[in-house]
Amino acid sequence: MAVEQIAIELVYGLPTEQTLLVLHVDENSTVEQAIIESGICQKYAEIDLEVNKVGIWNKAVKLTQQLSDGDRIEIYRPLIADPKEVRKRRAEKAKEEGRADKVTGGRVNPQRAKTKSE
Repeated sequence: MAVEQIAIELVYGLPTEQTLLVLHVDENSTVEQAIIESGICQKYAEIDLEVNKVGIWNKAVKLTQQLSDGDRIEIYRPLIADPKEVRKRRAEKAKEEGRADKVTGGRVNPQRAKTKSE
């Protein structure tokens, strides 16, 4: 009995370019099998499936996830900065510059600031 083929997409993005591949794989293929079959790991040496997270339509999945017709596999790059730390630094800077309330961290209301100083 012949194995059916399904159509999927595979995406990997860099700051300067994006690669989108349309592939036909066996219906019982996993995410890892599709990535390996695509050859994208040879094109981008920095892709390490033990390090890079993967997802299907912006939802993180395991490499063992079985694919469905129309799935879009996304290979994610590691974060270069912790988002919590970036937000914290931005909030501190806003407080120092007077754009944020030093107590609550919320935006400073320019009208209220004028009435307090008068």
